[in-house]
Amino acid sequence: MAGLAVLAAVVLLVAAIGGVAIFSPGEDPGPGPDSDSGASDHEQNGLESDIPEEDRPADPSTTETIGYVDGYWYDDELPVDDREDAVVESDELDAVVARSMARVELIRNLTFQDEADVDVISREEYQTEHGDMFANVTGDERLQQNVNYEALFMVDRETDATEAFESLYGGAVDGFYDPVTDEIVLVSDSPDSPELDEVVLGHELLHALQDQHFDLQSYDRETIDQDNAKNGLIEGDAVWVDTTYEQRCEADWDCLQPTRTPPAADDLNWGLYLTVYQPYDDGPDYVDYLLGQGGWDAVDAAYDDPPASSSEVIRPGDDREPTAIEIEDRSTEEWTQLELDGDDVATESVGEAGMVAMFAGGAFDDMRPTVLEQADILGSGMGYEFDHAITDGWAGDELVTYVATNDGETADDVDDTGYVWQTEWASDEDAAQFADAYTELLELYNGDQTDDSTDTYVIDDGFPGAYHIDQDGETVTIVRAPTVDDLDAIDAGAVPGSADAPGSNSISTDSTTAGTPDDQEGAVLAGLDPGFGTVTAVFVSIALVGTGGWLVVRRTRTRSRVHSSPPGSASHGARHAVAVAKPTKL
Repeated sequence: MAGLAVLAAVVLLVAAIGGVAIFSPGEDPGPGPDSDSGASDHEQNGLESDIPEEDRPADPSTTETIGYVDGYWYDDELPVDDREDAVVESDELDAVVARSMARVELIRNLTFQDEADVDVISREEYQTEHGDMFANVTGDERLQQNVNYEALFMVDRETDATEAFESLYGGAVDGFYDPVTDEIVLVSDSPDSPELDEVVLGHELLHALQDQHFDLQSYDRETIDQDNAKNGLIEGDAVWVDTTYEQRCEADWDCLQPTRTPPAADDLNWGLYLTVYQPYDDGPDYVDYLLGQGGWDAVDAAYDDPPASSSEVIRPGDDREPTAIEIEDRSTEEWTQLELDGDDVATESVGEAGMVAMFAGGAFDDMRPTVLEQADILGSGMGYEFDHAITDGWAGDELVTYVATNDGETADDVDDTGYVWQTEWASDEDAAQFADAYTELLELYNGDQTDDSTDTYVIDDGFPGAYHIDQDGETVTIVRAPTVDDLDAIDAGAVPGSADAPGSNSISTDSTTAGTPDDQEGAVLAGLDPGFGTVTAVFVSIALVGTGGWLVVRRTRTRSRVHSSPPGSASHGARHAVAVAKPTKL
């Protein structure tokens, strides 16, 4: 990861549709249990965490005393507190930052080890210097993401996935944290006298604190599921702290909190939104679980052993290590796996959270069909429910993109693409529930069964192509191609009754699979959102209603290309699904 520019941007995305708050925070995590990180004798106890005057050291230190930074205690009064607005002059910024750092320390029970430089730039400067933050992808990466999110029925054939994410994040960028330079940049429409939201500033400072102690650049997060899993810890920690920070502002702290006008979100893509929002919703509960296990020490220890899947964040305490899946390339000469960066095959793992978002994409949008209804998604609190029977048996998945070839040249148009998506489940019953739900999704999008197979569907508009669903015990494989004939060309045996179909007269032996060698696991082309690959690892942070949620995103897992035996050989036609250490659903 050396040399990668890593950013954390704050994006304000606030709106309401049909009376439902779009960025509604999860249930209030409430005060955490007492904990002692070893940094001091201060005990963390949520809203009641205060350090009496008589217990404060006579000679406090920024790096050793919790609640004190560069001459300021967390409860010191500042001249800005007496103003009706939240304008901070340039010569007042350092004091506001220092007090905010002290407040973050008090809540999180960790001390800053280094300064957190804060700068203010104009929106024009931001647009000039960082305006391509949401679109820095190559042509092949853009093609892959169009296929990925079309597979999830989130972005249709006429919509570009990169542009859809730009629209999602484009409400207003208020700032970012850069771990490379250890700098926080605040974006203001009036940089000479900026109006600051102290909770948002505190949120960015929290990520600086995390980075100093846990090195946020060190985590593998190159798939949708890895991203949501790691964000469950990182964002859960951040939202927990931000929620408590805001509660203290409402209870007894003087805080800078300007009034904000939410941007419009008339065309919100709920599938994409729910995919990226899940860590903000379930993450605080995951942190609550850790706090109950051993206080802040347990949260700190989790950074050495972060969640392995979004399932572990959805159900804290449920160890759900993803099954290792290796999809062999069984395509004909007319098709090939999409390659990124030379010989690396781009793959994706959607995970349980992404699958829930797929099935709930129309729950809040009357223009889209949906498998999960709005009542299914709205939880008992203010957040959303991501634990559902049709997905809770998830044990792993891998999606590989295929492109058509012609005289050695690969296609660059989404019309000439397909995919093989293999999913693993904890039981045959779980696999059947998922297969039934995906079949329902196809039918909701006007998929018609073919005459030759009840498991093969053709969709003409929106998400055009031929789809085949196959369940084999705990494995469900979905193949999509432009036409029914292309299904078998992409994945030999996908069409029932073909020469290479399972149970036919073809001879099957062990064949080489396109796996993930140790030296390639974690090879990252980073980018914008789950699944986006660019030369820049972008850490995006979203300021949510009532929180300062931070979305860390790094995209696109790649692995070395390894072909199976060519079509017509003895081994061609037999898929070898590898299921290693399949977890048991608890």
